[in-house]
Amino acid sequence: MAPDKFKLAVLVSGRGSNLQAIIDSIEKNDLQAEIAIVISNVKDAYALERARKHGLEGLFLDPKSFPDRNSYEQGLVEQIQSKSVNLICLAGYMRVLGKHFIETFSGRIINIHPSLLPAFPGLNVQKRALEHGARFSGCTVHYVNEEVDGGPIILQAVVPIIDDDDEASLSERILEQEHIIYLEAIRLILEDRLALSGRRVLHDK
Repeated sequence: MAPDKFKLAVLVSGRGSNLQAIIDSIEKNDLQAEIAIVISNVKDAYALERARKHGLEGLFLDPKSFPDRNSYEQGLVEQIQSKSVNLICLAGYMRVLGKHFIETFSGRIINIHPSLLPAFPGLNVQKRALEHGARFSGCTVHYVNEEVDGGPIILQAVVPIIDDDDEASLSERILEQEHIIYLEAIRLILEDRLALSGRRVLHDK
């Protein structure tokens, strides 16, 4: 791999549609980065198949093969450090990362969440938004800290909720926006255009 490339590690647990969006953008030369490794905590995650189809290293790191959570996270750390990664992108990664991992890569981990944070952190987001009667939903790219879905916000996209929406239709429209703003957030970071001021992320510093 070229030493001057901005290197990504992508952590996944499921089908990997955001991973695919990153792969496509890189292959079209829209995003000047490379994916050094894709790691999943789920053996049959389709995201790993996506990685392998594009000649990327896809690794299943089995949490059950480690004695405890700290050992597992140290295994993650070692895999990522071995690739000299600049940025870690969580793309549907369904494990909560612990203090050791977050401190090791402080300021270099981002996540995409399918709501307008701080509204509806956690799981079952679209279901909760619909049940709450929210008129707008959307998605958020944020830095990862020890508060689940609580890190400083980089970008957000608003998706109106229409009267006949169900979880599937709302999720699909939000996902379209996820693919747009996640790539833009990665681009802002690799171009060194962001700065933190308290909880606020300042653009074009």
